[in-house]
Amino acid sequence: MGDLKEKCLDTFPGWLRNLGESVEVVLAVIEAAGVPDPVRRQLIAGVNYLFKSLDLIPDGIDDIGYLDDAFVLRVAADLVKDGDLGKTAEDKVRSLKVLAGEADLVREFLEASTYDRLVRYTKDLVKGSARGRSVDDIATSPDVFREFASEVRSFSSGYESPSFSREEKNLIKLRAFFEAKLPR
Repeated sequence: MGDLKEKCLDTFPGWLRNLGESVEVVLAVIEAAGVPDPVRRQLIAGVNYLFKSLDLIPDGIDDIGYLDDAFVLRVAADLVKDGDLGKTAEDKVRSLKVLAGEADLVREFLEASTYDRLVRYTKDLVKGSARGRSVDDIATSPDVFREFASEVRSFSSGYESPSFSREEKNLIKLRAFFEAKLPR
């Protein structure tokens, strides 16, 4: 666990700092022409998770409150990385694949059984909603999508990264939330 612990303590603060940028990358792919509907819906679900009022880890929890959002975004990217991404600009595809590749650290950190539950949870987000908008509403209604995209950009531009102290207790708390909150 020593090397993994250090890697997580070094990496997770960057994921928190760059959450707004990561969301913008995913939104750019969602908005690209020709992205197949299942890929688009999975990415919408991953981004829409940001707005869930009852997510896996409450956003206000010091140090770790937005890490569940960062994890879900990476898992959503991983779920679609090998699919057809339409006419998405090459740089956006590369950026999305970087996020997808980072899901490997999530997998290693959570370990197989908990990670598999996170994957199922992320897949099931396509059936959910946040702020009264379902993924289906966002994917099919141009007006709802414009409102969603506007809120995503507002989140991204106004997002202030929480602190993340390099303490093992934060990793213990983070893993405990996922183990306790993810459906079995």
